[in-house]
Amino acid sequence: MQLIQKLLPVAIAMALASNSVLADFDDHFDRDHDHQSAVRHVLLISVDGLHQNDLKWCVANNACPTLAALVNSGASYNNALTPFPSDSFPGMVGQVTGGNPKTTGIYYDDAYSRTLYPQGTTDCSKAKPGVEVFYTEGNEPTLGTAPNNYISLDAGQGIPNLYPIVNTLVPGDVSSVPSTILKLATSPNDVRNIEIDPSTLPVDPSTCTPVYPHQYVQVNTIFEVAKAHGLHTAWSDKHAAYEILNGPSGYGIDELFSPEINSIIDLSSDKDWTKSNLNTQKYDTIKVAAIINQINGKDHSGVNTTGVPAIFGMNFQAVSTAQKLNASYIPESPTTKLLGGYNADGTPGPVVTSAIKFVDNSLKQMQTAISDNAKLKNNIAVIISAKHGQSPVLRADLKLINDGNNSVSLDPTTGPGLTDAANAAWAAAYPSAVQPLIAHPMDDDGVLWWLNDRVNGPAFAKAFLQNYTTGNTVAGTSFVVPSAIGSDDQGKATSVTINNAGLSSVLIGKDVTNLLGVKATDGRYPDVIGIAQTGSVFAGSSLSKVAEHGGANINDRNVPLIVSAPGVAHAVNNSNVQTVQIAPTILHLLGLDPYELQAVQVENTKVLPGIK
Repeated sequence: MQLIQKLLPVAIAMALASNSVLADFDDHFDRDHDHQSAVRHVLLISVDGLHQNDLKWCVANNACPTLAALVNSGASYNNALTPFPSDSFPGMVGQVTGGNPKTTGIYYDDAYSRTLYPQGTTDCSKAKPGVEVFYTEGNEPTLGTAPNNYISLDAGQGIPNLYPIVNTLVPGDVSSVPSTILKLATSPNDVRNIEIDPSTLPVDPSTCTPVYPHQYVQVNTIFEVAKAHGLHTAWSDKHAAYEILNGPSGYGIDELFSPEINSIIDLSSDKDWTKSNLNTQKYDTIKVAAIINQINGKDHSGVNTTGVPAIFGMNFQAVSTAQKLNASYIPESPTTKLLGGYNADGTPGPVVTSAIKFVDNSLKQMQTAISDNAKLKNNIAVIISAKHGQSPVLRADLKLINDGNNSVSLDPTTGPGLTDAANAAWAAAYPSAVQPLIAHPMDDDGVLWWLNDRVNGPAFAKAFLQNYTTGNTVAGTSFVVPSAIGSDDQGKATSVTINNAGLSSVLIGKDVTNLLGVKATDGRYPDVIGIAQTGSVFAGSSLSKVAEHGGANINDRNVPLIVSAPGVAHAVNNSNVQTVQIAPTILHLLGLDPYELQAVQVENTKVLPGIK
């Protein structure tokens, strides 16, 4: 328990258009508010993966002049923390609800529910509860014929002449974005009816119908509050499953532009946009074009005049893939791969530096569009943060652990994957118990396990993880725990010893519910939480990545937070804040009541300090 107490400060980190249309829109805004506010629009940007230390470095080294200008003119928060677990879904949901997973019910984009029924259930009188709940690219319709089904950039919409779009796009050049992809359907009903396959969704036992992402989140969002006041909203993200941000009503976002990042880059390739940072920057450029169209008072396509949204924004993926990829092409080096991740001194390497400069240039284009819009430039707030960070920063710390994934058989030549080994050991120790032990594993740079046996399983799992050390024989089997994969400074694989499954602590029972702040009756929280040692990443059996997110490491959670807005004085704040405070801050800036958010009521989430 003493070890857990020492870890808690790190693990939970201090307990945590045309002018006429635009004029009409602004007039409507004034009439709908209880008190006056200088801010009429909020542009929210998530630079996924960006650390606060990255921002500090790029400002000091003149590598991000647009971000530096925002820091030097607005309020910046040096000690902002994302929710735990530090995954994209709880991170983004937290920013727009004001709530942590205990309140939103969102622990991961690939999680588990003990109360919902499996996908495809049609007879709920015979179904048993318990199902993996994944809201990712896996929800989108596939194109082509078996065995070559693929996910398309348009999320299965089937836009004609879309490919080969990768050859058309130029990183950072919004004029290179073809009109084809900007035809992607964005209304709430179209996203659900066209871009999401209901057969991939869990089933509600009370209605025996699929549970769409927006139905899974337990509290309302800033988009819903804005809509309740007659305001226009928009968002752009990486999967159609981000329709979760609509909130329980399903209609918070007028335009959800979500080209699929895990889609193929062209019809002759099985690679997606994340496998090369050059292509990730191309992908992000599509969304930048949509945002600039919206800044100009048009819809995402740039065709229809809608007025500038009251709340809108996007996420960038470029920094995240730059941090993860062992080596990658970038615009500055399109034919020779350079090392991804960070230098030995912890400063951004060439791929991460390229990604940061790309994001900064994209923000500059947005700022220019804002300045060119006389109706907008004096009444818009810009907020920059990140859904999550990434760990490790130092390549020398990397311990890439083969996590396995409930495979049918174990390979004695390479050693078992972590999940497979745990299930095999459980079967040997409890052959008559429910199998497998692990109902659902989620372990990127931390361990989250949902168990089928919740009586004997948690203690067994904890003991197993604490004894999963290189050279040890997995109890009840003939398999020996292998080494992890590390990396030298040239990006070549090395062998690294695994100790205690790469974890610094393992929490079960009350330690889990206390950490998360949930009741034992909650049907969504994991039964086992493993807090990773710095550098532990759970993936395959090759040097596939050098960083990940999802855990509790400070580099997973300490992200930038900048608020630049009319009436907000320049200040650098060193107090401990949370990114969930973005939600009430946005409503406050717009002159709306933050307590219209249910999560704000439950958690008493405060407006960021210094925001008047």
